[in-house]
Amino acid sequence: MALTPFCSRIIADTGISMGDEGKGRLIPEVIHELQTATGRKDIVPVVLKVNGGANSGHTVAGLKLNLLPGGVVDRDVETLALGAGVVADPHKAHWEAKPVEKLGYPVYARLLIDERCLMSDISHRILDLAFEDYRTQVLGQEPRGSTGRGITPSYLDEVGQFQIWYADFLAPKAEFVAKMEARMDRAERTVQHVCRITPEGWFGYFKKLTDNELRANKGSIDAGIFPAAEFDLTKFATTEPFRFNRAAVIEAYWAAGQALAKNIGDVRERVLGVIHEGRYMIGEFGQAYWLDKRHGFPPNVTASHTFTPEIFQSAGIPAQPVHNIGCCKAYDTKVGTHTFLTQMPDEHPLAKHLKTLEFGTTTGRQRMVGWCDCVEKADALRYGGFQDIVINKLDALSPACEWTGDELLVCTGYADASGRVYSHVPRNDALRRTLKPVYARLPGWTEDISKVRSFAALPANARRYIAFVMKTIVDNAFNGALPADPALLPNLRYIGVGPDPSQIIKDVPATAELIKLA
Repeated sequence: MALTPFCSRIIADTGISMGDEGKGRLIPEVIHELQTATGRKDIVPVVLKVNGGANSGHTVAGLKLNLLPGGVVDRDVETLALGAGVVADPHKAHWEAKPVEKLGYPVYARLLIDERCLMSDISHRILDLAFEDYRTQVLGQEPRGSTGRGITPSYLDEVGQFQIWYADFLAPKAEFVAKMEARMDRAERTVQHVCRITPEGWFGYFKKLTDNELRANKGSIDAGIFPAAEFDLTKFATTEPFRFNRAAVIEAYWAAGQALAKNIGDVRERVLGVIHEGRYMIGEFGQAYWLDKRHGFPPNVTASHTFTPEIFQSAGIPAQPVHNIGCCKAYDTKVGTHTFLTQMPDEHPLAKHLKTLEFGTTTGRQRMVGWCDCVEKADALRYGGFQDIVINKLDALSPACEWTGDELLVCTGYADASGRVYSHVPRNDALRRTLKPVYARLPGWTEDISKVRSFAALPANARRYIAFVMKTIVDNAFNGALPADPALLPNLRYIGVGPDPSQIIKDVPATAELIKLA
């Protein structure tokens, strides 16, 4: 089947699960598809990071990225934009950009940071750790699983009207100094008096963040791109507890911001210009539908909006048609303390195999693994409005180690204690936590599919698995009443069968045909 045309000049790349779905690989693939279809290398001049900050991790063509949009790997992309919905530590921007440039991908010449992009800093990172300890040690709650990148406290400053924007790096320094002094004062008082952290805990945070950055940036240190001292965040503490070295923080962040001053501008005008020219913009979301701060399940959500409507807020343009692509895996993963209804037992041979593959790009934390949850994906499709779906990591279900390709489970609904089956995710979390998955059981396959590039060449059981997953997602999303017009069904655009850009299947039959196959 030929790939269906995109229905808008704005393409959104997001997830329909809980993150970590392989969204990053989609960026170069969509760019290449549009270049091939139009014969124009410059057809996608802008890739926009829509939301979040350095908490979101994408792997694109072997690069592990946090702040930079995945379009960095395609030199024909003219603008790598950070939208107004992003929170960005200027140090992190440099720590990421310089190593990528060293690999031969231009960054600074293409980077455009919106004037209303929020600046995050060391005070937010300290607050992030303090809030986690307050949650567990004072309130006695389960840990939230924060990345320690300061994202939630950064957005708290936005809703509290204490913003520091990247535009402030273009204003007189005295204004920046006054805002930073007030920000650090609030953070010091909050950590000491609200979170009730001990002096030892305060100093320990700076050491913990330093250790994390030394580990995360080891490659840059070993390559001589940065000295190890660049990542010593203990310099931002004084010998007195609950006091930042304010002069050091202000000077360091002002210098980092000034080094980006030429990259600060109006993303709105750039995006509108591209659309008016008849070219395309790809909006790259940092997380996934179920991590949305409003529609997910707190506290296991992020602090931003994670699906389509946010693209207009972040780019600062009028609402208009968008072509939505939702990514997921052929199975499910979660990280942190999420309720995981379809989690596999740790001793299951497939769980053992998948756990060797599943670590967070940003945190390095071991992900939990589970059977494919078509209920979650169906709700994301129904309420998020996706034209396309991408299913990655089908190859991971092939035999490996102790896993011999046996029976695969697919969650088709949730059942309560009375036997009532839910085909949608209850918004009442107290109810959701009591439910049990209802599974269909499908035969697995014994073949290695990592070299397959055609849907027809997949083993019969792999084809049926994909078809069944799509049928179940669509059935649940449309409440069992499929639209009369097959064109209204979401399209399965790609199937990923490995991490490399070439390991992708594009000739997937139309969804109506997959439903018949299932």
